[in-house]
Amino acid sequence: MKRQAPKKRQASTPTTSVSTTATSAISILIIAGLTLAAPALATAETVLRVSHQFPGGKGDVRDEMVQLMAKEVAAADVDLKLQVYPGQSLFKASEQWGALVRGRLDMTSLPLDYASGRHPEFSATLMPGLVRNHERAERLNDSEFMGMIKEVIQDAGARVLADAWLAGGFASNKQCITSPDSVKGQTLRAAGPAFEDMLSAAGASISSMPSSEIYTAMQTGVLDAANTSSGSFVSYRLYEQASCLTAPGENALWFMYEPILIAEQSWSRLNEAQQQALIDAGEKAEAYFSEQAAELDQKMIDVFKENGVEVVEMSPEDYQSWLDIAQQSAYKNFAENVDNGQALIDAALAVE
Repeated sequence: MKRQAPKKRQASTPTTSVSTTATSAISILIIAGLTLAAPALATAETVLRVSHQFPGGKGDVRDEMVQLMAKEVAAADVDLKLQVYPGQSLFKASEQWGALVRGRLDMTSLPLDYASGRHPEFSATLMPGLVRNHERAERLNDSEFMGMIKEVIQDAGARVLADAWLAGGFASNKQCITSPDSVKGQTLRAAGPAFEDMLSAAGASISSMPSSEIYTAMQTGVLDAANTSSGSFVSYRLYEQASCLTAPGENALWFMYEPILIAEQSWSRLNEAQQQALIDAGEKAEAYFSEQAAELDQKMIDVFKENGVEVVEMSPEDYQSWLDIAQQSAYKNFAENVDNGQALIDAALAVE
């Protein structure tokens, strides 16, 4: 049989050509998409986490300073946001300094003496009788003394955005604290090593804790009395646990430095516009605090009286008696045991 000629093969579909064309089209779309997305990525908002121990939204001036900074930074429109975590909701009071200098936390409002275990120089910012009144606290901010303190802060890995000095006093549920003899037999919270040295020398027992724990400690009998700031006496409702308040008055033995700080690691990641926005916001927060500082003392007195708590002040003689004890205990120990301790005290005392 005659074999049939093979059928002519049909031309194959040019799959390679189509595939190449499709790939090219997809690539163009991807590149176009990335190009369109690039501006959005370049202007992505930077969020800084701000932690502090103080009650939020309850009139505590330290929280108000931070919230004011957050509003000012948002208004600056530099793609920067401050996310505030009040009331130890992010870090405990005792953890904030370590988290800050390690870069785990961006910003904090911190009683600086809480970090004196790591940097003993910070105890100079809660030295009995070193400040005495709000006017002198303002002058200290621009002094050689604060320059020395801020150098330690900077070397540790943080920087100050806003200064704040809070006056404070004593509150007791046992007896009014005026002269040094009045603390004998009482267990006190003193806030830092310098005050603990002075109170121990006067015959008090000491129990250390952050201000956020004073209420429960007085309620349960762990404490008879406590030192803390005028702001904390009110925001932590310590009038509910005290029978007598010793207000700062003209002779404030207790003053504490509580700045707003930013981690150097966080600062270095910001652009110039963002850094300037934080500087400007810090200046406004500091000015706001300066207006509020003295009023905090009167607000504390009013609130304690309204709640039936007796309010007293130290006489000049009481104040001098405390200062004499402090110079032989807290001042002496600080000068002997802390690098540059005497130089820090001298620099502070040199401020008129």
